[in-house]
Amino acid sequence: MYRVLVTDEIDPEGVALLAAEPKIAVDEVPTLPKEELLNRIADYDAIVGRSATRISSDLLEKGRKLKVVGRAGVGVDNIALDTATSLGVAVINAPAGNTIAVVELFFGAVISLLRHIPRADSSMHAGRWDRSALLGSELKGRTLGIVGLGRIGGEVATRARAFGMSVIAYDPYIAQSRFEALRAQETKSLESLLEQSNVLTLHTPLTDETTGMIGKREIARLPQQAIVVNLARGGIVDEKALIDALSSKHLLGAVVDAYEKEPLAADHPLRAMPNVLLTPHIGASTMEAQRNVAVDVCIAVRDALLSGELSRSINVADVGGQWSEVEPALTLARRSAARRTACGCTLRFRADGGKERAPCVCCARSARGDRGAGTAQSDQCSGGRRESRNRSLDNGNPCAGQSLFCGSQIERGNAGGSNRRDCAARCSTTAHADRRVSRGCPAPRYSPDSYEQRCSGSDRPGRYSAW
Repeated sequence: MYRVLVTDEIDPEGVALLAAEPKIAVDEVPTLPKEELLNRIADYDAIVGRSATRISSDLLEKGRKLKVVGRAGVGVDNIALDTATSLGVAVINAPAGNTIAVVELFFGAVISLLRHIPRADSSMHAGRWDRSALLGSELKGRTLGIVGLGRIGGEVATRARAFGMSVIAYDPYIAQSRFEALRAQETKSLESLLEQSNVLTLHTPLTDETTGMIGKREIARLPQQAIVVNLARGGIVDEKALIDALSSKHLLGAVVDAYEKEPLAADHPLRAMPNVLLTPHIGASTMEAQRNVAVDVCIAVRDALLSGELSRSINVADVGGQWSEVEPALTLARRSAARRTACGCTLRFRADGGKERAPCVCCARSARGDRGAGTAQSDQCSGGRRESRNRSLDNGNPCAGQSLFCGSQIERGNAGGSNRRDCAARCSTTAHADRRVSRGCPAPRYSPDSYEQRCSGSDRPGRYSAW
């Protein structure tokens, strides 16, 4: 029986998934004080919570039975990840469930700031009619700079175009194809993005690399009257530098939902800034988002405990030691690293993804790997008959000088291709092998991915395959 402690008001739909398992006992409690949690954790195999509960090194060390930590949300900066990894505790989060909630808050908050909606609402409730004092501005025509083009950043980019904004983005860990798919202009440096952004939004985790990413120097690079939006994590934007830029009117305004220290102190200077829209870390606070992240993380914790399924673990710790399930994949990896041909040739992968040549023991030819990483060919040399599988289609003909099953030879051309040569009189068809497709005789049957040939003069089929 596995015991799971659920805290921080996880959505009931997620808790129900855990409780429905006969092998799992669930204890659901509100957010506990640190000392009480330390006293209780030793009895549990897993804990599931949100950002309110800090999973410290002390807590992990006290949890001698602890196998899994589930975080209902994306951020794991409240978890001592290094300690969890060293103790063999899997950390699982739910990165996708709150995406839309954060994206919609971004546009709602920025529009509220530009149109002075909080002031308009409070003035109306106070009995005033301040229409002339509430002249706002629009999103259309502004340049949105996105730092972090992951799930949330990508959804922001998609919707920003509907508002008529120009979208630029900086993310050194994202492929260019994603920028193209989202129609976001890629900038090669953070500095370049800052200089062009009328609205700057951050969608990155809090790491050593991103802590203090937007400080005094970076804010100074923004155009006059720009807006800074931080719905990600406190500490990415230097709060003192942000306050100084707002006070000097260099920035038009800011939207802040995450803070260096939470909850935000009652006398914090940000609370006194008129051109700042503040929210109490509610980016993921929608019914739909909380249900989504609860369901996602509870399913992952359940599967980790019951079957050792760790595909959702962000630190790839071992749970349950399901070696029998992992062993076939490791065997396949070893075979890929050293592939032996039917005639005794062995292709060995180098560290750079290429391959060494090993002489063929029966035909004195090289078993040749191509130039592409992770590819190989297997050569069967038997009495002058050779069956080849060549993944690369731009590396010449691997069968040059070898006989087809019907007796005709293929000759290598000077440019690395092959010459055509009539097949033996048995079938009077051209045997052709060029860099695009290998054809034999007669009446070839092929698809773009594979080709089978059979010569009427032989009952032995040959096969070229572009894997």
